[in-house]
Amino acid sequence: MSRIGDLPIAIPEKVEVTVNGQQVKVKGPLGELEKTFKPGININVSEGEIIVNRNGEDITARSMHGLVRSLIEGMVEGVNKGFEKKLEMVGVGYNAQVQGKNLKLEVGYSHPVIIEPEGEISFEVEKNTNITVKGIDKQRVGDTAAKIREVRKPEPYKGKGIKYVGEHIRRKVGKTG
Repeated sequence: MSRIGDLPIAIPEKVEVTVNGQQVKVKGPLGELEKTFKPGININVSEGEIIVNRNGEDITARSMHGLVRSLIEGMVEGVNKGFEKKLEMVGVGYNAQVQGKNLKLEVGYSHPVIIEPEGEISFEVEKNTNITVKGIDKQRVGDTAAKIREVRKPEPYKGKGIKYVGEHIRRKVGKTG
């Protein structure tokens, strides 16, 4: 019994959900998302809510039940409100700029690093050090933010690098001598 999978998903007023077999289309004020799920899960739309049920009690259906419900809930929230991840840059001379749709990072390398957005992802930069990644697809927003962080991970001695806002970096003590 999946505690998450059994919960219905409320559909907001501005959001339109279409189910065609295993394919789910969610359309809202911010855009449209489409995803196809594996067989073994039934998705029904009725009276302003989405209900996810599984066909049998085999292990794949049970394991997919809660996952499918969470993914659909993320799609509904994404087209209605959107998702964002915030990162901050720590270090002397580190800065970021938006050039067209691309993000240009200067993080101590001999060349600037340019990151191109995937799909509907957009970037915002405040004070040259705070980066916000926005989009309607939760997975793409997280992947893009992780890609940006990967350019210069925070190092444990001084904490220089790109980190998520609110992320705690474990610090090490330097050499004594």
